[in-house]
Amino acid sequence: MKKIGTIKDKDTGLDLDIMEQDDGSVTFSAGATLDGDGASGQFGGPPCYAPSSYQGPTLDILANAGSPGNWYGVVTDKSGNPIVQGSGDPCPGAYVSATSLHLLDENGNQLPDSSPFKYVDSATVPFMVVPPMITQGVAGVVMGCRCVVTNTRNGRSVEGVVADGGPRNHLGEISVACAKAIGVPTGGAHLANGGGASAPSINYQLFPGTAAVVNGVTYPLQGS
Repeated sequence: MKKIGTIKDKDTGLDLDIMEQDDGSVTFSAGATLDGDGASGQFGGPPCYAPSSYQGPTLDILANAGSPGNWYGVVTDKSGNPIVQGSGDPCPGAYVSATSLHLLDENGNQLPDSSPFKYVDSATVPFMVVPPMITQGVAGVVMGCRCVVTNTRNGRSVEGVVADGGPRNHLGEISVACAKAIGVPTGGAHLANGGGASAPSINYQLFPGTAAVVNGVTYPLQGS
């Protein structure tokens, strides 16, 4: 067993150690914040972001996706404008939200950036987010690998996929579906804007190089 590194939790001030176990898995304990990215209504859930003209619910408020000239939570066109879903997409009028993990079509081909189905749906898929310290600190491929997230307060656990990359100084971010599965509170009107759990109540284990299988779907391992 060896220590990959340490990240200080900004809320509690605790030093959170990231450990590589003898079996190659990576473990740490942290809190939980919610990530709505990747949700575009692919499987019946709400999209993450939408313009003010959109009439339906969204997982997050648009301010958390950036602003004109600096969008980072939505997919943009060549001019830097957010892509709006069309009539043939799951949530016409909403924006397309992305994850670091990119999915393939049924024939194993790359999907266009504008396709909502290229990304992992936070509303319906349990996933976790990892900082660069993990993706760069282990030999095996992290993005797309299997993970297990456990809430120590109630003993509930869920199998998921590592589907998104987060900031360098933060540990413990999970999808809305993951939070619901393990009993972590979500936000109010916007499920990804609020809720969460304090460190170190959530245990995380990921298995670099082992492709995740969630709800019968095998996820692609995606190297850097």
